[in-house]
Amino acid sequence: MSSKKIRVLVVDDSAIVRKILSETLASEPDIEVVGSAPDPYVARDKILSLKPDVLTLDIEMPRMDGLTFLKKLMHFHPMPVIVISSIGTSSCHTAMEALRLGAVEVLAKPSGPYSVGELRTVLSMKIRAAAAARYRRRPTAAEAQATVIEKPIGAAAFHPSSIIAIGASTGGTEAIESVLTRLPDNLPAIVITQHIPSGFSKAFANRLNKICNLEVKEGAPGDYVVPGRALIAPGDFHMVIRKVEGTYRAQIKEGPRVCYQRPAVDVMFASVAEVVGPHAIGVILTGMGSDGAEGMLKMKKAGARNIAQDEQSCVVFGMPREAIRLGAADQILPLDKIPEAILSLVASSNHHARAS
Repeated sequence: MSSKKIRVLVVDDSAIVRKILSETLASEPDIEVVGSAPDPYVARDKILSLKPDVLTLDIEMPRMDGLTFLKKLMHFHPMPVIVISSIGTSSCHTAMEALRLGAVEVLAKPSGPYSVGELRTVLSMKIRAAAAARYRRRPTAAEAQATVIEKPIGAAAFHPSSIIAIGASTGGTEAIESVLTRLPDNLPAIVITQHIPSGFSKAFANRLNKICNLEVKEGAPGDYVVPGRALIAPGDFHMVIRKVEGTYRAQIKEGPRVCYQRPAVDVMFASVAEVVGPHAIGVILTGMGSDGAEGMLKMKKAGARNIAQDEQSCVVFGMPREAIRLGAADQILPLDKIPEAILSLVASSNHHARAS
């Protein structure tokens, strides 16, 4: 394994935040903060002179805001960027826009829900994931529009107990958008766990709700899990599925982190395996680490049919790779083929349920 350290440049107008982030990473043996910058103009020069592997970027800065800088950076000098932002409503929406523009991760500032101690673990993990990430050109609006799937004949004839469960991490917000925007609204209920900080998950769900055929919302305690709706686990809470009086309901809970994550894909997948069994379809998308692999294996053993994103289309091939290694995936597909595969499995769900 290479001993080369991951070189990080910290960009934030707050000297206190720059100091906290730099000190937080100082004890990591494989990470080196090579410099910091108070604004994008200084950052531009330091990117050229210091050649960092990963950039942490604030959104609200003087002289040039972070989004404008990110657009220019991704056009002229694409590189892995982690957005570290406050969690006010406007900044959450801006952070989601940053992910759309090419940032690979979003984190709350230390003054938000993360203590400095917790930030140390989370930030170092995200930097390692970002350093391993593949930069991908976003499709143009015309290209994205050309790939929209029409409602297939008979897709509404799915088994009434069916649920589609999706898990993702690094690069997952864009991967989830790519899948959901191509799906029709006549599908079984969808439940989603994306590793995302508290506060940002609601902005993510709201953005998807505006551009998807189906309803998308942040999961709340007791929400009905019903066809035509996708529920996204709220940041810093696990989401599990329970059956109450013959209907599926979402349970939102705290509990310990699993694979260093809350929400954790493993927790959601395990509940789907237990409650939904052979009527479930599992999808694991791009992400760092192994979260979701064990849960997807439980789903497979319960009779679910599972899809893993392939290496070439992943931003980070960690979570899908681990699921594949355990034998939990029935299909390994590029991201652009996953919506069609979901529709095919949905259309065959009645036959599968009878056969099982």
